[in-house]
Amino acid sequence: MADQTVLVVRNEVDTDAEYHEEALLAQFDEPVVVRYPEGEEPTLDGVDAVVLTGSTAGVYQADEHPWMDDEMALVDELVEREIPTLAVCFGHQLVNAALGGTVEHVGTTATLVDVEFDDDPLFDGVEPVVPAVHGDAVTEPGDGLDVVASAEHCRVFGTRHRDAPLWTVQFHPEFTAAYRDRLVADFGWEDGDHGFDGVDATRVYENFLRLAAERSV
Repeated sequence: MADQTVLVVRNEVDTDAEYHEEALLAQFDEPVVVRYPEGEEPTLDGVDAVVLTGSTAGVYQADEHPWMDDEMALVDELVEREIPTLAVCFGHQLVNAALGGTVEHVGTTATLVDVEFDDDPLFDGVEPVVPAVHGDAVTEPGDGLDVVASAEHCRVFGTRHRDAPLWTVQFHPEFTAAYRDRLVADFGWEDGDHGFDGVDATRVYENFLRLAAERSV
C-alpha cells in the first residue's frame, strides 16, 4: 500500500478550519494534494485512489464558489474511470449532489454518534461510534448510490456506488481525542454518551487503501 499514489482533494475555504484536512492528510504516505478552492485541478493519470475532504462551505453555495461545479465534473470522471474514491463530510455531500441527490442545511451536529453500518468492507473492524461534525446532510442519495451507513439524526450517513469503487461518509474518520479541544471551541463539541476511548474510525482509511490496492491487482 505504501507505493499507492493517493490524490487528496482539499476543499476547505476557511484557513482557520484547515486542521481537519491536516488530520486527514496524516492518514496517508506522501499524498498528492490539490486545492479546488484555489483554482487547482488534478490530473488523474497514475492515480490509484482519490479522497475528497470536508469543508465549511455548503454545496448549495456553488454561485459563491464556482469551483464546486468543476469538482462535480471530477466526480463524474472518477465514476466513469472507476478510480477508487472516498469522500468525507462535504465530499460526501458533493458526490451525492453531483449524482443528482439533495443536500440540506439541518443544523449542527458535533459529537460522537452511534452509527449502523451495512456489511461493507469499508467498515471492517470499525466500531459503530464515530465523530460527526456537520451542519448539512444528504437527504436523498445520488443516482447509483446505496445507503450503507445510517445514524439516528442522519439517514444517509454513508453511501456506496453500485458500479464504481466510490464510497462516501458523512462523519470525520480522521478526528481523534487530539482534536477534541479545538472541536469544542469551534463547534460546541459534546462527547454525549461516549468518549474517544475505543473510537477507531481512522480504520476507514486503512480499509479504503486496502480496497484500492485490491482493485489494482
